[in-house]
Amino acid sequence: MTKIQETGDKVLANVERVIVGKHLEVRLALVALLCRGHLLIEDVPGTGKTVLAKAIARSLGGSFRRIQFTPDLLPSDVSGLSIYNQKTLEFEFRPGPIFSQVVLADEINRATPKTQSSLLECMEERQATIDGTTYPMPDPFLVIATQNPIEYEGTFALPEAQLDRFMLRLRLGYPQPIEEVVILDEQKRTHPLDDLEEILSVDDLREMQAAVREIYVDSTLSEYIVRLVNGTRNHPDVYLGASPRGSIALYRAGQAMAGLLGRDYVIPDDIKALAEPALAHRLIIKTSSSIHDIQAGQVIRELLESTAIEGVRPTGGGPTERNATGRGPRTAPSA
Repeated sequence: MTKIQETGDKVLANVERVIVGKHLEVRLALVALLCRGHLLIEDVPGTGKTVLAKAIARSLGGSFRRIQFTPDLLPSDVSGLSIYNQKTLEFEFRPGPIFSQVVLADEINRATPKTQSSLLECMEERQATIDGTTYPMPDPFLVIATQNPIEYEGTFALPEAQLDRFMLRLRLGYPQPIEEVVILDEQKRTHPLDDLEEILSVDDLREMQAAVREIYVDSTLSEYIVRLVNGTRNHPDVYLGASPRGSIALYRAGQAMAGLLGRDYVIPDDIKALAEPALAHRLIIKTSSSIHDIQAGQVIRELLESTAIEGVRPTGGGPTERNATGRGPRTAPSA
């Protein structure tokens, strides 16, 4: 796990040359990257959503394409289309920008639902079916989407099926005054984004993604995750709770978080830190509750406080290791 932590710290430091004061948010973005998951960054204009996505892409060695979503964007502008070649008398497929290892879907909720839906198959099945032919996505394949809050002008709410395909949702927020002063000083002459270097090659990323899958998750922690997710389905303020895909996302994200922190096992604190980014965007709050300003994040925090974690054994050990902090042996039990 040392290599995952060391490499993750290098990428983290590289991205934080551009994104100031958002350590947790950048770490969560790396969690999604290591889990082969997609990332949704939501906040008001000017808070650094696009810059974060581009900084992550430049820290990797893979191909990168940006799609600027607009109301007149067509599905074929994203996935590509077949064009008739008069010389060969055959149709030739021209792949769209989605066929890239890192795709920035900028302001995704400014496109119509029809165009947004063109990403569904690509994000979940890592393939695109066009004119009856299925084309695989490159490996690795990561979609980093940015969006403005839905109450802003000219936006279309993402469908539930689209939201459910994003592993994590982040909100950057405004920087602190002292952090904003640092941003002004760093961008006095040039933007620090122009000087970012490649930190992680595609092959190294694949190795880290495979290593993360081997991080130990005790069965008691799996049960804890299921209790949390099941709580969203039975909560009185929730119309639609998190899906099993949400449970898997929380499980995988916990493994990546543990690896980035130098552990080879997951503890409850990992799950608690990831519960809101992994689950909140999957919930639909009842209209009657929304009137009273009940938010999905508030529901998740309430469930974290009310869901018991007694008996959780992060390392799979005996009673002496049954604690919520995960202190104990670093090695998982043998099979």
